[in-house]
Amino acid sequence: MNQPLAYIHPDAKLAENVVVEPFTTISKNVSIGEGTWIGPNVSILDGARIGKNCKIFPGAVVSAIPQDLKYRGEKSIVIIGDNTTIRECVTINKGTADRMKTMIGNNCLIMAYSHIAHDCIVGNNCIFSNNTTLAGHVSVGDFAIMAGMTAVHQFCTIGSHAFVTGGSLVRKDVPPFVKAAREPLSYMGINSVGLRRRGFSSEQIREIQGIYRILYQKNYNTAQALEIIEAEMEATPERDEILTFIRESQRGIMRGYNTNNF
Repeated sequence: MNQPLAYIHPDAKLAENVVVEPFTTISKNVSIGEGTWIGPNVSILDGARIGKNCKIFPGAVVSAIPQDLKYRGEKSIVIIGDNTTIRECVTINKGTADRMKTMIGNNCLIMAYSHIAHDCIVGNNCIFSNNTTLAGHVSVGDFAIMAGMTAVHQFCTIGSHAFVTGGSLVRKDVPPFVKAAREPLSYMGINSVGLRRRGFSSEQIREIQGIYRILYQKNYNTAQALEIIEAEMEATPERDEILTFIRESQRGIMRGYNTNNF
């Protein structure tokens, strides 16, 4: 059902049961999957690829050009997966020549006034609370949660199942399965509540705790800790994910909590 007060470019591809509310603009080179609802006063611009059963609320702007002076008009895109909700006044910019796309996965909730900059890659089942801001080239793993007013520096990576508390400034990479808080951002334990909710066993949670105890609480440097973890901890998907994340980190991982720093 498309309202006569909405503008839909003739070249846009909308599934038959997409709902577009009044005063919304949908540009050319846009595709929107079945069951998606586009609220009033939304701007869906050139290059948007929106999946099935999404909800996009008033004031949102999807696929605007990057706020990056290096952008030269390349034909980049924004991809939004199925069953994702974009709340009021969220802004999502398309990619640049780096990745040529900005991508949000399935089953995500992006709350009001959040900003996802160019070339960001967001996994599935992520939750961004109000005013979460990602600078360019940020990567976020599946099931990551960022509380309100979190700001993430460009090129940072947030691991899967991580929880970042409200008002945090993320300048370093946040490894998988952890809780991150304080200033400067520090390890505050593992995200045990979230892991239990997602079906992780007590044995898996204890294993993850043991890995981060070696990494953050035994006074080893990172290289020493990784060698000990690999030598002494049984190989599991969780162990290997942590090891790979840290070894591939370009900005370095966040620090461990130390009461002397505060």
